[in-house]
Amino acid sequence: MAEQPHPLHHPLIPHAVRLIVFAAAAAFVLWASLVPTRDLPSVTFWDKAEHAIAYFGLCFLGVWAAPHRRLAIAGGLIALGVGVEVLQANMGLGRQGDPLDALANSIGVAAGLVSALAARAFVHWLWPRVTARFRR
Repeated sequence: MAEQPHPLHHPLIPHAVRLIVFAAAAAFVLWASLVPTRDLPSVTFWDKAEHAIAYFGLCFLGVWAAPHRRLAIAGGLIALGVGVEVLQANMGLGRQGDPLDALANSIGVAAGLVSALAARAFVHWLWPRVTARFRR
């Protein structure tokens, strides 16, 4: 029987699809960060947690989409999170830039990066064990 390709080298979801999912999520977060507040749905969750969760998800998706560019993705998302807060402070559409939001964004990126790397390591550990059962 032919050896099964490793899932991280031959993903079940094509690279282009993963990039599109990441780009769509990034576009949504950017839109939600810059649209006037009157156009946003009312959310009753803690603001800093919303920021951290959004950037956690973006970083996790980004590392999933392009694992060999994980540090560039994390750095770019931190820059995006800070840049969005600077834009909010200067655009005058009912948004206010907040350094603590930028910090929450960065914490979300760091947590997303660590989680994505842990998931990747788990898959690297698990895959040979799963495929070994089928080679018997």
